[in-house]
Amino acid sequence: MILIDLFLTFLKIGLVSFGGGYAMIPVIEAEVVNKHGWMTTQEFTDVIAVASMSPGPIATNSAIFIGFNTAGLPGAIFSTIGSVLPSLIIILMIAMFFYKMHEHKLVKSAFYGLRPIITGLIIYAAISFALSNNVIGTLSKQTIILFTIFCVSLFALIRLKMNPILVIFISGIAGIIFFSK
Repeated sequence: MILIDLFLTFLKIGLVSFGGGYAMIPVIEAEVVNKHGWMTTQEFTDVIAVASMSPGPIATNSAIFIGFNTAGLPGAIFSTIGSVLPSLIIILMIAMFFYKMHEHKLVKSAFYGLRPIITGLIIYAAISFALSNNVIGTLSKQTIILFTIFCVSLFALIRLKMNPILVIFISGIAGIIFFSK
């Protein structure tokens, strides 16, 4: 039964995965943490951190980690198939008709209208993670350090145009320096 639950949960997530994996983090969290209780918020945050740093789409990586954590290798397989199946089917259908429809005004308008909600979902995921990891919230030494690492990282990415991998590495080193006790 758990394998079917994993498959159906990630099938549902896969069906509404507009905007990519980062936009789907709140949906995945709602299903995995709040609805099914397969993980705690902290465990989910750890999964997203590892899934973000792993090669491949974050939603698929998350499905693999969550499925494996919940039901071992069969869970990883079922959740991954559920996650990618809707995209595969939708892409195949769109590919058959896109050439004829891609210049249509309604199609262009629909895609343009989806941009703000995708941006909103990504911002919501960032705020949710920041709150659950005490980056924002009560004012403490840890919060100030976390927020400083965030601001410096953002500055390095936007203004200095540093490579994201280098920023992740430097942020990890900063975490080791400030939080190893």
